[in-house]
Amino acid sequence: MMTRTLHLVTTKDDEQIAVWKVVDNSDKDTIANTSENNLPDITPQNIFLTHGTFSDKQTCLKIAEYFAGLGHHCYIMEWRGHGDSSLPKEKFNFETVATYDYEATFRYFFEELKLNNLHCVTHSGGGVGLTMFLVQNPSYIDKVNSISMFACQAFGAAQDSTSHAKILTAKIVTRLVGFIPAKQFKVGPFNESYYTMTQWYDWNLCKNFKSSFLKKANFDKGRANIDEVNESTHQQKSTADDFIDYRHHMAQITIPVYSISAKGDTFISPTRGCRLFFEGFNNLTNVFREYSLSNGDLDDYTHSRIMISRNAATEIWPTVTAWIEKHARTQGK
Repeated sequence: MMTRTLHLVTTKDDEQIAVWKVVDNSDKDTIANTSENNLPDITPQNIFLTHGTFSDKQTCLKIAEYFAGLGHHCYIMEWRGHGDSSLPKEKFNFETVATYDYEATFRYFFEELKLNNLHCVTHSGGGVGLTMFLVQNPSYIDKVNSISMFACQAFGAAQDSTSHAKILTAKIVTRLVGFIPAKQFKVGPFNESYYTMTQWYDWNLCKNFKSSFLKKANFDKGRANIDEVNESTHQQKSTADDFIDYRHHMAQITIPVYSISAKGDTFISPTRGCRLFFEGFNNLTNVFREYSLSNGDLDDYTHSRIMISRNAATEIWPTVTAWIEKHARTQGK
């Protein structure tokens, strides 16, 4: 029987982050029915999943249940202000989530649960957050077996004058309204504030991946601690040149990456942006794949359908499973 169990982890800035464990409690210790799935016998793996903006666990739930049905143990993290996580006391952006929410979740995995393997599956901004977190915390790089990113990019959506104008217009409108009304625009159940979204707009308009708080001087010495983060966030005299560009540090992430793009995703994560983001990582075994009718696939997928659709379940989810199992460790917890 498939079960979902909620555990709340506490961040260093005192927010409560929802981590859902999804498992199939049938009597089995290893992957079952492998002959039906044409998959090799492997030990169950731990899979971390997370969503992007406007979303919650529902984005990841069906694919998590698919993995769990194969015998894997899945953990879905919901960003602050989303799903069952706490409503934040302060404004937050992508980097806040990466710095605090991911840190608390990974600390829970490796210090409390003492997992000895972990694979990451992310959608959209979830992959952006994971990237920033791993740059900030390189000690976790060797603890992650593989990464699968659906529709992930941060600085490559404005590659021509038309796309640049669209993003600039979206930024102006969001600033005037103060937030993006997600339900009205049918992009998800949770509104996102201008404060949250302006970081994504600026990365793409400026074609960089600049931190909002992590200074080059501190980064060169080591890694910024939480006090330095809070101090830097409120310093008004700092200029953009003072802060690191995560893009320049992505190559230190040597985890095998499988990047998936959708041809029909023309605004948030177009293929050209996903590929540019993918090229920042450093592993010769990394794989990039655009799914489209012209490539012989079932759909010209959109930003959401690339992860949540029957066609994705049919032809994409099994490739992610194969990627995880290719990089599985033999002794899972």
